[in-house]
Amino acid sequence: MRPVDSRSLAGPAPGAIMAEDYFGNTAEWGEEADGGQQQEDDSGEGEDDAEVQQECLHKFSTRDYIMEPSIFNTLKRYFQAGGSPENVIQLLSENYTAVAQTVNLLAEWLIQTGVEPVQVQETVENHLKSLLIKHFDPRKADSIFTEEGETPAWLEQMIAHTTWRDLFYKLAEAHPDCLMLNFTVKLISDAGYQGEITSVSTACQQLEVFSRVLRTSLATILDGGEENLEKNLPEFAMVCHGEHTYLFAQAMMSVLAQEEQGGSAVRRVAQEVQRFAQEKGHDASQITLALGTAASYPRACQALGAMLSKGALNPADITVLFKMFTSMDPPPVELIRVPAFLDLFMQSLFKPGARINQDHKHKYIHILAYAASVVETWKKNKRVSINKDELKSTSKAVETVHNLCCNENKGASELVAELSTLYQCIRFPVVAMGVLKWVDWTVSEPRYFQLQTDHTPVHLALLDEISTCHQLLHPQVLQLLVKLFETEHSQLDVMEQLELKKTLLDRMVHLLSRGYVLPVVSYIRQCLEELDTDISLIRYFVTEVLDVIAPPYTSDFVQLFLPILENDSIAGTIKTEGEHDPVTEFIAHCKSNFIMVN
Repeated sequence: MRPVDSRSLAGPAPGAIMAEDYFGNTAEWGEEADGGQQQEDDSGEGEDDAEVQQECLHKFSTRDYIMEPSIFNTLKRYFQAGGSPENVIQLLSENYTAVAQTVNLLAEWLIQTGVEPVQVQETVENHLKSLLIKHFDPRKADSIFTEEGETPAWLEQMIAHTTWRDLFYKLAEAHPDCLMLNFTVKLISDAGYQGEITSVSTACQQLEVFSRVLRTSLATILDGGEENLEKNLPEFAMVCHGEHTYLFAQAMMSVLAQEEQGGSAVRRVAQEVQRFAQEKGHDASQITLALGTAASYPRACQALGAMLSKGALNPADITVLFKMFTSMDPPPVELIRVPAFLDLFMQSLFKPGARINQDHKHKYIHILAYAASVVETWKKNKRVSINKDELKSTSKAVETVHNLCCNENKGASELVAELSTLYQCIRFPVVAMGVLKWVDWTVSEPRYFQLQTDHTPVHLALLDEISTCHQLLHPQVLQLLVKLFETEHSQLDVMEQLELKKTLLDRMVHLLSRGYVLPVVSYIRQCLEELDTDISLIRYFVTEVLDVIAPPYTSDFVQLFLPILENDSIAGTIKTEGEHDPVTEFIAHCKSNFIMVN
């Protein structure tokens, strides 16, 4: 039976299955042996012929040695040392087990029995990859370069294929000190595949490779917008691999952030990376301050650094900053616009049960309001104006909401009486963020919903107002609603849980009505596909959405929402009053106006 051509299975690859591609024909190897043997003859001059013969015979006695790339060099050494051809023939033939040919034969049988050739190829490749990972010896791999003195041709062939590049990434993670693997990662980067190397820590050890990967990854994030940032940030956070990579990346982004076009987006990425490092337990506050304007203000830098390192505000350092930012020539507002620093204010001013020294409270509020509202104008690295028009009103709003939220004597009924005040204050973005954090901390208490009697608790009603006023907070609002929707409220009975989830779906529908459409519908679509949500809740969501939408629809919305309506558990089960059937009307409109893509 004709064996399968190894190239049809895996392309250039290591191991026996790729025998022909990997090792070439005998003429080629003969030429290589002739070209490279002179050096061996010189180095082996005076070497005992008997020892050479024994060394070569030992190699000939290993399994399938006739398939090894070094077979021709070994044969030449053996014959030059006076070896007998009969021994060679006997050893090579006795130890020839035909692994490659057997694999090809089995692959041919599988294909003839009806298995797809692509599936056979993947099976062989995956098994070969697992064997290579299991038996890989970095010392032997490093010897490839010392013996050959140049990049092996088969290595360049391998990195042209996704399967084997993936193998090298896994090996590089497991053996970061292997010189051969480090060199291969650089080869892969040089070949233009640096976009694949984002998660390989080995790349972080080579400046040329790391800078190329960093550039590609940053460009990918900046081109894709908010959703792309969330998707690619974990991979981009490879810059947190070590202090040197973190400093290099943040220094580069600090320079790019000064650009008028796209600078703010780069600054956002740098802040997200800083937050990621902080969540992983790394204190990068000193690097953040050194790259900003803090270096010119050593007292402010010391106060900020102390609070960021400890993860908590304290009156002494706050007083230092308060005096500086109430002076006639305050430091740049950018100094205190560090996200990690502002998060500490959220915890101190809006977290239930947080204690704050009343004598210093106005200082906390002033600094937070200053960071949120003051606008500076700069020309040629010189500040030409400071606009504090909104500072006083922002401070007043922060103080008012702080007193309402952190007053332990005020219950839900008292808050209802203050709703109009809260709604007015929520118009300030910094207050809205504080209220969102406060709502999150409050409703996450295990017994919160058990004690509620209203159909829509006041805290959830506040989320609607935040959604209405602040488009930039839509992702955080949905994140909180999803967390509550997926939480098991075991203290409530089944019907109470369903009613609570309907209330949360109402909040999602309101969020959708304020323009945050695709993420909300995507989440419900996910719930339907994962079969982990009561189908009556999906029907409820569909009914509520159909009540608030009208043509024209975007193609993206139809592609997401129509499959929900056409699901067997949804279609035909939504009851309507009278002749008006919104489900049928929506489906008919979509069928006549859109081409659906599976």
